[in-house]
Amino acid sequence: MNIEYPFAHQDLEPRILHGRTVEDPYRWLENADSEETRKWSAAQRDLCDRALGRLPGRAKLRARITELMGAGTISAPVWRGERQFFTRRRPDQERAVLLTVDATGQERVLLDPLRLDPTGSTTLDSWQPDMEGRRLAYKTSRGGTEESSLQVMDVATGELLEGPFPRVRHSAIAWLPGGRAYYYVRQLPVGDGPVTETGPGRRVYLHRVGTDPDADDVLIFGEDLPDTYDYGMLVSPDGRWLSLGASQGTENRSDLWVGDLTEGSPEAPVFRAVQVGVDADSGIYMWRDGRAYIFTDRDAPRSRLCVAPFSDLSYGAWRDLVPEDPEAVLTDFAILDGPGVDRSVLLVCWTRHSANEVTVHDLETGGRIGEVPTPGVGTLGGLFERPEGGHEAWFSYADSTSPGVILRYDARLGTTDTWADAPGAVDLPAVQSSQVGYCSGDGTTVHMRVIEPLHRTGPSPTILFGYGGFGASMVPEYDPSVLAWVEAGGVYAVAGLRGGGEEGEEWHRAGMRENKQRVFDDFHAAAEALIDGGWTTSAQLGIHGGSNGGLLVGAALTQRPELYRAVVCEAPLLDMVRYELFGQGRLWSAEYGSAQFPEELGWLLDYSPYHHVREGTAYPAVLFTVSENDARVDPMHARKMCAALQRATSSEAPVLLRSESDVGHKGRSLSRVAGLAGDTLAFLARHTGLDLP
Repeated sequence: MNIEYPFAHQDLEPRILHGRTVEDPYRWLENADSEETRKWSAAQRDLCDRALGRLPGRAKLRARITELMGAGTISAPVWRGERQFFTRRRPDQERAVLLTVDATGQERVLLDPLRLDPTGSTTLDSWQPDMEGRRLAYKTSRGGTEESSLQVMDVATGELLEGPFPRVRHSAIAWLPGGRAYYYVRQLPVGDGPVTETGPGRRVYLHRVGTDPDADDVLIFGEDLPDTYDYGMLVSPDGRWLSLGASQGTENRSDLWVGDLTEGSPEAPVFRAVQVGVDADSGIYMWRDGRAYIFTDRDAPRSRLCVAPFSDLSYGAWRDLVPEDPEAVLTDFAILDGPGVDRSVLLVCWTRHSANEVTVHDLETGGRIGEVPTPGVGTLGGLFERPEGGHEAWFSYADSTSPGVILRYDARLGTTDTWADAPGAVDLPAVQSSQVGYCSGDGTTVHMRVIEPLHRTGPSPTILFGYGGFGASMVPEYDPSVLAWVEAGGVYAVAGLRGGGEEGEEWHRAGMRENKQRVFDDFHAAAEALIDGGWTTSAQLGIHGGSNGGLLVGAALTQRPELYRAVVCEAPLLDMVRYELFGQGRLWSAEYGSAQFPEELGWLLDYSPYHHVREGTAYPAVLFTVSENDARVDPMHARKMCAALQRATSSEAPVLLRSESDVGHKGRSLSRVAGLAGDTLAFLARHTGLDLP
């Protein structure tokens, strides 16, 4: 069909950067507030709404996804004293709520986002109880902005003790014993600080509950570090040690200090450097019997667990407790040393080709003595023990075919049982999941998870999903949209591309900066493996990715337009020359490189999707989806790329832009999630040939 797209004029004025001509004909679409951009965006919304409204099966897909989301969610318990804290979303709830259970076993709702804001636009961003479980610090934001405000409540009464106060986006919180004070990270007011052009700087403060944060907070750390640094903190249970890590943007490396709060004071810790200026990510996460437990990828790309005496935390004093594994990535650990345990043990969680396993080790020697039984090959989320010691650990389990559950391991018996099932019962489709390996263009073996009907016959409409960035691993999970697609007869594949963390930090670095093209090559090879393996054909293959994964599918459609039939490009990065100027882009130069430097500009221009749109090319069907309040990835990327593709494509396949208001990069309510998933699946079904009822 011939589509009349909204007019977008071109600005053909040449722009020279480091001696290179950089085309940018739709730069005017960066300004979301201009009258011309608003009119163009409104016309695109109208076009998209009409096109999506005609898609067959759209309403039924939304309804089925909503049914499958009726399984609800539940998190593992966090213990503080005799209280446990956890989140749960029942089938009839739009958002998860935070609950607590006291020593008598009485369960009570602490925070319900819909009670805080009946409009549904408020998100509970994070929460942290104090060491005794008597006070709770929590952060909320509205409309998907992630611009959090901080409050503190009395857990027993629900009384608000202080707040809200702003500028605490992504702040870690570390309570001191007694619940009267905590360390946290706060942004400087706009205009303060030495490097305001990079955005508001962040500093670590000590705050005492009930005092004025603007007048009384004590600056603890960060004054001499760049404004793009982020911080994480932990206070030891005895209140003596403050572990403080600092990293530049999203770099997978960190500097590490330990502050002695008794040699100094909570207001003026005496810091000593543990690791500074080293290309490695390390953190101190546990204190036991005079020794520190150090989780690190230093000289161990797949990570290892070390111990060192607090009297000497220099690198030479680190001793391997659990050394690096040549095939699995160490991701988490927990210590069980409570009464009734014959020998103190260490639980260690590993990722092996995207699936998790937990092994049991002697705490003193690190020697492996067993495994934690789990239901199958899936994802284990966190290992939560009682901070004061105990014989139990709690963790979540999920896979691609069934809702998640919370499991409890008992070190006395060596057994695992179910602590909590998914809150709701759902009618699950009959599907199967398998892990396959394929060869990328340079000979590297990449693993891919394929979810398909039990009795598939012949090539089928298929969605290939990928991410490939920031060391993030694509692990098995319960995803109602995937199940709805496969139930309708499709195949869904998830590729563990380089740039992710599936095989450790070397795997991540093999797909970042000057190596970014390898990620796209891995993705193209995944598509070819699905075709060669008989799962699908090029005419039946759709691709989907969001955020960094939106960059992935944007590059895929410009590099190999003939290989893909349909594309869903969600909250994408697409203009890699100017990405640092918008949203949180300034924090990502360690991952991608920076256009400020001539060599790195070359890396970016080699693949930047917006700069590789070619007139007269038959592009596949493309659906861009954006959120107007996205504070991470600015919607300008999708606007500019949409305009470029609509003008350039020679095919009759549609290029559409779906935009939502009052939501951001993440944190959608249940109905918003189902709406977006239903639209994207219906679009992919229409253009890959999947017949929907």
